[in-house]
Amino acid sequence: MWIAFAFGSAFFAGLTSILAKCGIKNTDSNVATALRTIVVLIFSWVMVFVVGAQDGINSLSGKVLIFLVLSGLATGASWLCYFRALQIGDVNKVTPIDKSSTILTMLIAFIFLKEEITPLKFAAMLAIGVGTYLMIQKKETDKKANGNKWLIYAVGSAVFASLTSILGKIGIQDVNSNLGTAIRTIVVLIMAWVVVFVTGKQNTIKQIEKKSWLFLILSGIATGASWLCYYRALQTGPASIVVPIDKLSILITIAFSYVVFHEKLTLKSGGGLVLIVAGTLLLLV
Repeated sequence: MWIAFAFGSAFFAGLTSILAKCGIKNTDSNVATALRTIVVLIFSWVMVFVVGAQDGINSLSGKVLIFLVLSGLATGASWLCYFRALQIGDVNKVTPIDKSSTILTMLIAFIFLKEEITPLKFAAMLAIGVGTYLMIQKKETDKKANGNKWLIYAVGSAVFASLTSILGKIGIQDVNSNLGTAIRTIVVLIMAWVVVFVTGKQNTIKQIEKKSWLFLILSGIATGASWLCYYRALQTGPASIVVPIDKLSILITIAFSYVVFHEKLTLKSGGGLVLIVAGTLLLLV
């Protein structure tokens, strides 16, 4: 069953990127992240009560809470970086870097969780790395006002996303995955709103258009669904396989980016996408 949840996570994660991109087009990315997280929080706690996991709060150990909080902080940092990168960069370039967190996750899982890296997994990691490099290469005629600023945020998103996966894996081993997700979301929400008030962007909420509100809410729901599937898969499956499956969401994201934003792949970036997908599938052999 964990494989089915992992693919469900990939599907909803792919939708999240496109819906979020639409929602933050004319909205401060930090404010958008904070508002989306409210939707995710509601969605997460509804699921907790639906499955009757709320009583598990009383049995949470201090260790589990610490790792859930750390995972929530890493998630918050990853989100803030990712949606800022999405706002100023192309989806087709930001998403591959975010998905490259697969490599970091596998390395950390090898070091701390003792998950083996076989020659096949190493080849897969190499394919994903080369594929990511090819996808982010810019055409000579492609000049953006923001330069490579998006790249910094995208890399930050990948680093924090890999930490999220490992910390989440440790934190949810002895707790219902729905409850663990809901608790983590509280941390993300607090962190997101702290950033909003520190940067003084809270007044921009009044300027958000109705269309942007709709996409922010939809992206929050998609994120909540992705999380619930992802952490259910992590709870019973190996992190070194669950994470790569989740990263297949890049196919959904790029397909929708072509339809919605008319972002086309070059021959080089198309080859990079093939390598990323091939490397990901190798991890499932």
